[in-house]
Amino acid sequence: MISFEDFQKINLKVARIVEASRVEDSNKLMKLEIDLGKEKRQLVAGIAKAYTADELEGREIIVVANLEPKEIFSLQSQGMLLAADSDQPVLLQPDQEVEPGTKIT
Repeated sequence: MISFEDFQKINLKVARIVEASRVEDSNKLMKLEIDLGKEKRQLVAGIAKAYTADELEGREIIVVANLEPKEIFSLQSQGMLLAADSDQPVLLQPDQEVEPGTKIT
């Protein structure tokens, strides 16, 4: 259990995937360029077995926007997308179009 105050520290936002490509030499990693409204970022996510680049581009997702950057496969990941943990990852997304950068409350 975490406190409500700790939960409030998590900055969840809507992002739009602008560009997606598989990470070379990895069978599960995808490199994503995302639009967060006032800025663009790069994410690296283990979703390549579940989604193609074409399926991802233009899709809205939910991201944790205030994680420290992490290097994955020599690429910097500047946040984390949210996905349900099923047999394969299932991306969480708004049920209607929302402006990139909109805060999740």
